[in-house]
Amino acid sequence: MFYRRAGLRHTRYQDERQLFPLAFDRGLVLTVLAFLIAAPLLLDRLWLTGYLLPWLIWTSAALGLNLLMGWAGQIHLGYGAVMGIGAYAGVHLVRFGVPLEIAMIAGGIMSAGIGTVFGAAALRMKGIYLAMATLAMQFIVDFVISHNAAISGGTGDLLQVPAVRFLGVPLTSDGATYYFALFVCFVITLFMLNVKRTSFGRALAALREKDYAAQILGVSTFRYKLMAFWVSSFIGGVVGTVLAVAYLRAVSPDQFHLELSIQILAMIIVGGLGSVLGPFFGTALILFAPIVLNNLLGSVAATFGLDLPIDMRAHLPLLAYGLLVIGFLLYEPLGLAKLYANFRNYMLVWPFRHAQR
Repeated sequence: MFYRRAGLRHTRYQDERQLFPLAFDRGLVLTVLAFLIAAPLLLDRLWLTGYLLPWLIWTSAALGLNLLMGWAGQIHLGYGAVMGIGAYAGVHLVRFGVPLEIAMIAGGIMSAGIGTVFGAAALRMKGIYLAMATLAMQFIVDFVISHNAAISGGTGDLLQVPAVRFLGVPLTSDGATYYFALFVCFVITLFMLNVKRTSFGRALAALREKDYAAQILGVSTFRYKLMAFWVSSFIGGVVGTVLAVAYLRAVSPDQFHLELSIQILAMIIVGGLGSVLGPFFGTALILFAPIVLNNLLGSVAATFGLDLPIDMRAHLPLLAYGLLVIGFLLYEPLGLAKLYANFRNYMLVWPFRHAQR
């Protein structure tokens, strides 16, 4: 009824290649975008800075990792370190008076350079061996940052973020930082929507399926694997700067440990590898499911007079990550995005019973 394709008559190739050919899809995207733009006027501070702001930032990070794992098929277990490099590089630059716009790009380039060096192992490694190489990157970067006083000031020190401006607008209010994160997320999402329609995106898809077959067809695995690591690491570095400036306001080495890498990995697995919509769904579920679960357990404990240990409630988010990842890998490897696609395909032919092929 809503996803109706009857009456669509394309007379130009540009019309056929548009991102959202169905009117309902365009309306749905515009409605969500309008809500996100009007959110500071509609929601209170808790919902804006406690839920929407981190959702936008983590979604941007998950999109960057999804480019590498979902599009190129390369495993990366050190994305938290990539974000940490960008965060520290960006914060140090703005502390020296560099404009935030330049600091973001410089942080992305720093992360891309270091990430590509470790990503070069992808040229000769696959599977678990590549995962170990990127995991080594996570531990090496953690050690260097925490034990180098020139970078972090020490293991337990906080590096404060000074007052900054973005495109001339001071990022001092909640609304300004929210729109800053929304702008970055919008740009990254637009890039991801279009990259799979380019020769670069098609080359990454060929590498994901069979890299040696892609090599036979003329796709340079050396070039495109390095490009995949470079672009993904660049996005992670930029998002790391955004995270430090817009949300954390102070960075420390313990904010970019292995737990962060596992969290972002869970977001794209639950949301759906190789999908642009998946990171939005997966990030929302990974961020908000533990909150809902903790509140539910608190209500149940208060209702029935149960005495739940604090350690149990503190470790339930980790348990939820594991169960969600295992469940989706077993029953729906393509994640929440595939569930939405199944519903959309059903609505394409509803109310008829025959399935869309």
